[in-house]
Amino acid sequence: MQKYFFIALGGSLGSIARYWVGSTISGRFGTKFPYGTFVINVTACIIIGFALTFLGKRADLNPAWRFLIPVGFIGAYSTFSTYEWETLSTLRTGAFALAAFYALMSLVLGLAAVWCGSIIAEGIS
Repeated sequence: MQKYFFIALGGSLGSIARYWVGSTISGRFGTKFPYGTFVINVTACIIIGFALTFLGKRADLNPAWRFLIPVGFIGAYSTFSTYEWETLSTLRTGAFALAAFYALMSLVLGLAAVWCGSIIAEGIS
């Protein structure tokens, strides 16, 4: 039950951080380009890369940190970083074709899914 508490705590902090960072960046640079989301995605990649590497090397740390930061905080802050981490992990195993397939299919099918969802919403509006 404790892990769910840490996931929820990290998730609430990640959601707040996402809103704050996104609105702050968009307020400063405008919305012609999605600067806020771009900064969120890049910073999330830095945080997840650091957190999973650091926590993986420090087995003596309380496992709650894994639930708080990578699962809770980053999960709410941005899932893009998880996609990038999984791609890097696959590359590190030497499965270059599989990593490229995952990256490309995630991009293509993700965009197609957003488009389909938008078409469905426009149809019922």
